[in-house]
Amino acid sequence: MFGKNNIKFGVSYRYRHIIKKKEIDWFCGKLINLHIAVLPFGRGADPNIWSYLENTPKGVTIHIIDDGIDTGPILMQRHVDIDVWHDTLSSSYDKLSRVMEFLFINNCKNILNGKIEAEPQNNKEGSFHYSMEKEAYSHLWAEKGWETPVSDLIGKAIQPGS
Repeated sequence: MFGKNNIKFGVSYRYRHIIKKKEIDWFCGKLINLHIAVLPFGRGADPNIWSYLENTPKGVTIHIIDDGIDTGPILMQRHVDIDVWHDTLSSSYDKLSRVMEFLFINNCKNILNGKIEAEPQNNKEGSFHYSMEKEAYSHLWAEKGWETPVSDLIGKAIQPGS
């Protein structure tokens, strides 16, 4: 059984469940999330899809997990160039994953040793989505699935006048 004194560090990557405060507290601030979005944009589920639907920045973030959803202080971020005319949902996700993994592997010692200072997020900015919200747009990728060109999604969720 896990206990507060047994855990030194934790990493969440591609974990699609909310971690409860009790479990977060076991890590004493050393539980991080590797999130495929440029926070504060793309909080919650399916950030790659939402970055196209809302035409927000594309990239990755490593942040400390707090009791909010993707609201913890940011350790590091990288913007990622996506070719909107050639990339698909699948290829863009693969690019983001490669950048995320490279960023983490090359910085994990400094993160673990506390050599990277976390910056608080502005939680009044950005976006947040639950997984079920994407269903309203699923017709956009119904035919080609993950091979849908990202250009087919750009700005489709932006409300007129925003």
